[in-house]
Amino acid sequence: MVALSGCSFAPTMKTPEVATAAAYKEIGTPWTEAKPADRLPRDEWWSLYGDPKLGELQTRLIAGSPDLAAALANYEQAQAYSDFQRGDLFPQIGGSASLQRSQSSNNAANPSPVKLYDTRSVGFSASYELDLWGRVRNEVAAGNAQAEAAADDLENARLSLIAQLVDDYIVLRGLDRDSAILNDTVKAYQRALDLTNERHRGGIAPGLDVARAQTQLDMARSQAEQTLAQRALAEHAIAALIGVSPSQFSIEPAIVDIKLPAVPVDVPSLLLQRRPDIAAAQRRMEAANANIGVARAAFFPSISLGASGGYLSSQAGNWLTQPSSFWAIGPAALLTIFDGGKRSASVKQARAIFDQTSAKYRSTVLGAFTQVEDNLALLNHYRDASVAEKSAVEAAQRSLNFSLDRYREGAVNYLDVVTSQTAALQTQRDALSLDTRQLRASVALIRALGGGWDAQAPLARN
Repeated sequence: MVALSGCSFAPTMKTPEVATAAAYKEIGTPWTEAKPADRLPRDEWWSLYGDPKLGELQTRLIAGSPDLAAALANYEQAQAYSDFQRGDLFPQIGGSASLQRSQSSNNAANPSPVKLYDTRSVGFSASYELDLWGRVRNEVAAGNAQAEAAADDLENARLSLIAQLVDDYIVLRGLDRDSAILNDTVKAYQRALDLTNERHRGGIAPGLDVARAQTQLDMARSQAEQTLAQRALAEHAIAALIGVSPSQFSIEPAIVDIKLPAVPVDVPSLLLQRRPDIAAAQRRMEAANANIGVARAAFFPSISLGASGGYLSSQAGNWLTQPSSFWAIGPAALLTIFDGGKRSASVKQARAIFDQTSAKYRSTVLGAFTQVEDNLALLNHYRDASVAEKSAVEAAQRSLNFSLDRYREGAVNYLDVVTSQTAALQTQRDALSLDTRQLRASVALIRALGGGWDAQAPLARN
């Protein structure tokens, strides 16, 4: 029995291989073999954006997020279930005591001469299942793996919620800058309308010029209001994340210079090891593998040791004496001989669940690498696009200034001014949009890399 106690019918755990390239396509950095290491400490990566407000909001999110509270409760359930399963590794010991007054039937087949009597008993019982086939140990292993997966889910929820918070905040501050651009544009268009009205009153400009200037002004005002509407939605989203009512939450508009962090991308595999969703997928695969052992152990007998003893008497005077004692001890075995194929079906089901978790693991890993590649590509191309867009902003502004000067001189009509105004505003907003998209791509990249990294890691080029 001692030799058999180390037996287990769980298959040898094999993590599925995921075909990967030798290097990231976007940066050409080699990969190394990844293993779950999500317990590595994480830095406060949101501080890299240089806005103290993010730290304040993050603290409120951790304290008040209902989604994070739900993930924590799910982890506590899994941990409690793991503790429950672990209890089967130890003997089950119980005690009992009773005091009864009974009356026997006069119409019984062999009526007792004593019709009314008392029964007093006190005793204990103990039982222990010999885990010869590893059923209990595999159940415990599966419970532990599920608890660890729930802990990974909690960390993944935390990472996802913080990343969503940072992303929403970046969007909100981008809309603040957009509002500022549009407000300045409204003022500039108002001055242009005033100029056109003066020229029209002086008989220099036709009414068509006034109508065009008024159209530009009204369109800018409309865009400004639409931006405020989008900002309100972003503010409401942040309120929901941190667990407060949007009616009781507000962030004052401000022009904030949010830094674009230099994300280290030359050690991606080390950072991908820290993704909690990958670790959770692997641990669920380990739990499914252990459950195969549980299902296979059902084909073998369950053997347990039991013992009981105590005192039983109808008289109080001799209740706790040697003649009133009783005991029993011995092994018991239980084996199902025929079950109509239930055990075979259970094994097939357990294997299918393992195959499912293996496929999900592969999908999670491939998705992780895809997310890194996607956001590296976005950052690389957005950076180059931003340089060109900033040059376009300067050129459009020079064109606008030149067209206004020419209009004052009467050398061009107001349509040239309108064209230049439209181009200048569009390039400014496009440049702002690119800046915001770069920041959002950096948040998505940090999230794809597992959130945070070693402070000594080299940084990507700016």
